[in-house]
Amino acid sequence: MSAESVPSQATPSFPFPLQEGERVLELCRRHWWFLWPRSILLLLVAVVPVGFAAWLLSEIDVLDDLGVFFWIAAALWLGYWGVRLFFNWYRYHNDIWVVTNQRIIDSFKAHPFSKRVATADLVNIQDMSVLKSGIVPTILGFGDVVCETAGAGTGTFRIIGIPRPEAVQLLIDRERDRERMRGP
Repeated sequence: MSAESVPSQATPSFPFPLQEGERVLELCRRHWWFLWPRSILLLLVAVVPVGFAAWLLSEIDVLDDLGVFFWIAAALWLGYWGVRLFFNWYRYHNDIWVVTNQRIIDSFKAHPFSKRVATADLVNIQDMSVLKSGIVPTILGFGDVVCETAGAGTGTFRIIGIPRPEAVQLLIDRERDRERMRGP
């Protein structure tokens, strides 16, 4: 999934409040590469053993004898991997970065009972760099935007694995300069 622009008329729901006068300029999610290969692997780990076991037990002619017991065990196995697949999707969907006209916001929810939100004011961003390391990120066009901040104890702010990181860096740079020119 690519970095998504949020139109001004849209009022998306975020797991954090926006400040007065703050406008969302860009909503960024990790590249689809962080969701689909792992999801396919989890699906294969769930389905292949059940299919193989059903085939093997059928070949040795004991599947009918095991009947309900086999299918209960298979359902529990598939249920476990289904929950893991759901949380894989949940983490992907709830790991967002939002660039506004005032700050960058990193919001992550690993599960429904956790939430981590970190922010960095645009005026505190000193240096930025884009990192693309490896064949897959280079070919698929995703990478990290690393922002060095001047705030006390914050240090580095990373936007990880997003599509078109150069465009996001340019947007942050432009808005940072505009915010600095505006003054206090």
